[in-house]
Amino acid sequence: MDYQDALAEEIRNSAARLLAEDVGPGDITAELIPATQRAKARVIARQDSVLCGMAWVNELFRRLDASVSLHWLASDGDRISANEPFLLLEGPARSLLTGERAALNLLQTLSATATQTRAFVDLVEDTGVRLLDTRKTLPGMRLAQKYAVTCGGGHNHRIGLYDAFLIKENHITACGGISAAIEEARRIARDLPVEIEVETFDELDSALAAGADVIMLDNFSLKDMREAVKRNTGNAVLEASGNVDADRLRDIAETGVDCISSGALTKNITAIDLSMRLTDIFD
Repeated sequence: MDYQDALAEEIRNSAARLLAEDVGPGDITAELIPATQRAKARVIARQDSVLCGMAWVNELFRRLDASVSLHWLASDGDRISANEPFLLLEGPARSLLTGERAALNLLQTLSATATQTRAFVDLVEDTGVRLLDTRKTLPGMRLAQKYAVTCGGGHNHRIGLYDAFLIKENHITACGGISAAIEEARRIARDLPVEIEVETFDELDSALAAGADVIMLDNFSLKDMREAVKRNTGNAVLEASGNVDADRLRDIAETGVDCISSGALTKNITAIDLSMRLTDIFD
């Protein structure tokens, strides 16, 4: 299964899980409202944000009540302004209210990831460096957050443990050294990229000699990153990692590394404050 197929399946499964979690056997509060009553609603963000999560919300309401119509005033990846509507809905009032929290939970989390990513990307946009996510995602939301990172202008690192090698310190120890680890990776899957983490210049030199595709500079100082770029001379892709935050990001990018990976894009996020309000009630 390729990435797009996997993402489509995840959207379907995620919408089903959220409805099962929130609605369960039925929304008893919504039963206070006459079944024939219809309504219009609008959704706003209370802060400037980057939108993400349209497909999830569309699928959620499709499963809940296909008669609900959704009119998006922005698309995934668009910047949305505080207090300006970005989604209009119309349908049975019961269905709008039943689906409200599940839909907003998705949007607030994925938009937070996209917004955080966009803030980081903006800091380095003129440097040519690629900003990468990591596997430090919220449990059960790997593909969704990886998608959100791309909506914010970032790039995906490996999706999981299956689509690229990332040889770390313990792998090196268990394999008997950098050269042996890279050689074994080539034997197992020659078509997959091989990345290795290094902590010293000796390890960097060994990784270069062994032909690593990508070398992760783990917690290198800015001075040492610049030296690593000189030693590399373009042979491998250099990725900076470790203690990456907004304060250090620009300085890291200016060392000349090719990529910067940061778990902060997906794990250190604050949900976007969203609100849905009914605007019209009619039969």
